[in-house]
Amino acid sequence: MKPQALRPTAPHAKAEGLLHGLSFQQLLLLAFLLIAGLLGVSALRALYTLEQLMLQSRQGAAQATVLATAAQGLGQRGQALERAARQSLVLRDAQLRRNFDDMAVEARDVLASLGKGGLPPELAAQWNTHLASVSNLMDAPPDRALDNERMVAEEFVALDALHTAMVQSIQDINAQRSEALLSQVEDSRRNVTHQVVVAIVLALTLALALGIWLARPFKRLERAIRRLGENQLDRPVVISGPDDVRRVGQQLEWLRLRLVELDADKARFLRHVSHELKTPLAAMREGVALLEDGVTGELNAGQREVAQILRHNTLILQGEIEALLRFNAAAFEARQLQRRDTDLLALLEAAVESQRLQWQARGLRVTVEGPAVTLQIDPDKIASAISNLLSNAIRFSPKGGTVRLSVSIHPGQVRLDVSDQGPGVAHGDRDRVFEPFYRGTRQPEDAVRGTGIGLSIVQEYVVAHGGRVQLVEDGTHSFFRIELPYAA
Repeated sequence: MKPQALRPTAPHAKAEGLLHGLSFQQLLLLAFLLIAGLLGVSALRALYTLEQLMLQSRQGAAQATVLATAAQGLGQRGQALERAARQSLVLRDAQLRRNFDDMAVEARDVLASLGKGGLPPELAAQWNTHLASVSNLMDAPPDRALDNERMVAEEFVALDALHTAMVQSIQDINAQRSEALLSQVEDSRRNVTHQVVVAIVLALTLALALGIWLARPFKRLERAIRRLGENQLDRPVVISGPDDVRRVGQQLEWLRLRLVELDADKARFLRHVSHELKTPLAAMREGVALLEDGVTGELNAGQREVAQILRHNTLILQGEIEALLRFNAAAFEARQLQRRDTDLLALLEAAVESQRLQWQARGLRVTVEGPAVTLQIDPDKIASAISNLLSNAIRFSPKGGTVRLSVSIHPGQVRLDVSDQGPGVAHGDRDRVFEPFYRGTRQPEDAVRGTGIGLSIVQEYVVAHGGRVQLVEDGTHSFFRIELPYAA
C-alpha cells in the first residue's frame, strides 16, 4: 500500500475560510489583537466621555461664575444709578445726568448678558420698565423735582426688590444646570459602565470562542495520535485549523498510511515465515519419530535421550509457530466484526461451562455476577477474549480458590471484571502484560508455560469493539477489567 497525496476535503476547506494559510502563532496573535482592540476601543470611549464631562463641568462652572458676577454687578450699578438719579434731580447737573445715562447703558448691557445666560425675559422687561420710568421722572420740569425725587426712590426700591428676584432666579438657573450636569454625569457613568461590561463580556466570549476554536485541532491531533498508538489505522487523519497544525495532521496521515503498509508487510511476513517453518518442522518431527521407533536401528540410552530432547523441542517450536499463526489470525479477524445483540451473562456462563473440566480439576469455584445486559458485539470474539482471561485466571489460581466474573453497568459503558486469588502480576510485568509473546516472571509451578499471546488477543478483540482492557490494582491484588461501550 503506497502513501497517497493528501488534499483537504470540501468541509475542511470551508472551515479554513479566510484564515487559510495562517499559522497557530499568527492566529494567536490575531486573537490577542482582536481582544486588545475591543478593550482598547472601550477604554478610549470611556476616556472621551470623561473628557467631555470635564469640559462641560468647566464650562458650567465658568458660566455660573459669569452669571453670579453679572448679577452682583447689576446690583452695584443699580445703587450707583440711584445715587446719580437723585443727585441729578436735586442739583440739576448735566454731568450727573450724563453719568446716569452712561451707567444705564452699561446696566442694560449687563442685563442683556444675563438674558443670554437664561434670565427670564419678564424680569429683564420689568427692570427696563422701571429704569425707563426713572429716566422719564428725571426729564420732568424742575418745579416737580421733590415729588419726582420721591417717586424715583420708590422706583429704585422696586428695582432693588426686582434685583433680589433676579439673583434668586440666577441661583435657580445655576442649580438646575448643576443638577442637569450631575444627571448627565450619572447617565454617562451608567453608559460607560455598560460599555465596559459589554466589552469585557464580548472579550471573554471572543477569548473563549477563539480558545475553543484553536484548541479543537489539538484535540483532533490528540485523538489521532491515540488511535495510531492503539493501532486503529482504518480512519484517515484529517485535521483542520491553522496551517502549521494542518501540516502536522498531514504528517500523521502519512504515518498512518506507512503503519498500514508496515502492518500488511508484517502480516505477510508472519504468514510466509510460519508456512515455511511448518514444512521442515514436520520433517524433523517425522525423522525424530523414526529414530525413536528404531527404524534406522536400535538406539542406545544416550541416543534415545538425544532423540527425546529433539522431539520435546520440536513440539515446543510447533507450539510457538501455531501461537504466531493464531495471533496473526486474531489481529486480522479483529477488523472483521460480526456484531449482533448478545446476552453478556449468557456468554459468560457459556465460557465458564466450556472450561468446567479445567476448573473442576483444580477444585476451583467459578461465579458469574451482575445484572442482565444486552450488547451489540461480535459474540465469538468477545467469547474468545473472555475464555482467554478465564483460562488465565484458572491457570494462576491456587487449588480450592475462587474465580469471579463480575458485570457492572456504568454511564456509557459495561465493565467485566475477571479476578482470582492467585499471586497477581509482578510489579515489573504490569506494563508489558499485553505485549505479544511476553511471559511474566510469575508462572505456576504445576502448569505448562504459556505462549504469551492470550492477553494480546484479548486486547485486539476488545479494542476492535471500541473498548479497552486493563490491569486494575486493588490493594495487594490485581485483576483484569474489560470495558465495552454501552448505550442504555
